[in-house]
Amino acid sequence: MTTFALIGAGPGLGLATARRFGTAGHTVALISRNVQRLDDLAAALAHDGVQARGFAADVLDPASLTAALHTAADTLGPVEILQYSPVPRADFMKPVLDTGADDLDAPLAFSAKGPVTAVNAVLPGMRELGRGTLLFVNGSSAVRPNPNVAGTSIAFAAESAYARMLHDTLAPENIHAAQLIVPGAIRPDSEHSSPEALAQLLHDIHRERDGFRHYSEPLPD
Repeated sequence: MTTFALIGAGPGLGLATARRFGTAGHTVALISRNVQRLDDLAAALAHDGVQARGFAADVLDPASLTAALHTAADTLGPVEILQYSPVPRADFMKPVLDTGADDLDAPLAFSAKGPVTAVNAVLPGMRELGRGTLLFVNGSSAVRPNPNVAGTSIAFAAESAYARMLHDTLAPENIHAAQLIVPGAIRPDSEHSSPEALAQLLHDIHRERDGFRHYSEPLPD
């Protein structure tokens, strides 16, 4: 059995994707900073018959993130699918003219160094399996820079570039990298951007392996 590793485990999209991949037959590694949340999510998934376990790590701490992913693979099985979808902090979202160079340190660590760290941790295992999927979930500022949220616009652009390079470079090794853009808020009542709809879309992207960038719904004009 292989593992679905979720970085940014939470009660909305995280729980929905963990449930979707878990019910498809994967063990689930839940990764976030909040140990109590991890325990609660693992318990909720257990009710659905999904084998899940939490591994505490901070995406801003490369050593803890690497250790969590290695421990997850050793405990649950090799990571076949990695989803990188932590929620950015509010202080990343300053207007562009209020953003100084130092304000970019944390956003870039979060959205560029974090993904690089995570991918480097799981890639050897995917190569041994002979297959893998790398899923990156971003908001609309990844493709349409927003001057009101400069930090995430800049950092998401870096994450997008890295993910695209992975898509092009790893395809010959049967490792598929893809990005999902969610233009608006994730809402339970949304037809296309509810947690469950997005979870199904991410599973479809993993299964169909068709193209790099996907949208949950069209970008607003």
